[in-house]
Amino acid sequence: MVRLELDQVVMRRMKEDDIEMVKALIKEGCEGTENRLILHILTRPLCLFILAVFSSILRCLVHSFILALAIPVFLLIIFLKLTMPRSTGVLGSSRPYWDYVGSSYRGTQDQTLLNPYCRISGKTPVTKKPRRRITPKDKDKEPSTENVTPEREQEAGQVWVADCDGEILGCIFRESEKHADIRRICRLVTGSWYRREGLGRLLVQSLEHRETEAGAHRVFTHVPYPSKLGETFFRKLGYRQIGEGTDEEEEDDEERKLESPERGLLGYPLTKVFFKDM
Repeated sequence: MVRLELDQVVMRRMKEDDIEMVKALIKEGCEGTENRLILHILTRPLCLFILAVFSSILRCLVHSFILALAIPVFLLIIFLKLTMPRSTGVLGSSRPYWDYVGSSYRGTQDQTLLNPYCRISGKTPVTKKPRRRITPKDKDKEPSTENVTPEREQEAGQVWVADCDGEILGCIFRESEKHADIRRICRLVTGSWYRREGLGRLLVQSLEHRETEAGAHRVFTHVPYPSKLGETFFRKLGYRQIGEGTDEEEEDDEERKLESPERGLLGYPLTKVFFKDM
């Protein structure tokens, strides 16, 4: 496999032509996340106790130990599949990922993030527009007439993509600015062929640099609760988990109290919240 040259990566705002590729990238990056979250909830003590109670009741009705054990678990899994918050798409946010993808591209499309590797190598990255086959559906497709107000665009946040030679290698979601000096990273995804190449670090640090110049002094990020890889990644970048500090620090820091993990069935957390002071 050819090693990724980070100095040739252009990090730019997502455009309308990128939407389908970004959706496919998110789907690939989220594979298994929902199932791991469901397993996390099913193995909590209170949840196991409730399942045991229902199994005992069913045991008297169905006269089968296997069915009495399997039916409550099966029904609970179906319930979680249908009702689990879509924040697993954009973590820490009540907005689903497709709302970000559908409206954020209407921002200033010529914006790019600083790539520090370009300064080191002295090369200038070149972005080529990917070739796209025109199908009969595309010919009949009418341009979007959806009215997206500046307010909704601002609320939707931003999506930045890592582009190399016309191919999107990764993306990072930044939520809208609810506070002037606080930012939140909602989702970071890199393609399976480009992991452990430094692409995720490049996306995060470049976005941090931009937001710091814009006046932000703290960045929050949400990581799926069972994801040890995501937790280790952000810790290496200098992020700390909320709740790890002393009680005095937690009480004096009002900003940390405003950020809380996303919660699912029975109030169990689905995400871990990390922060970094810039």
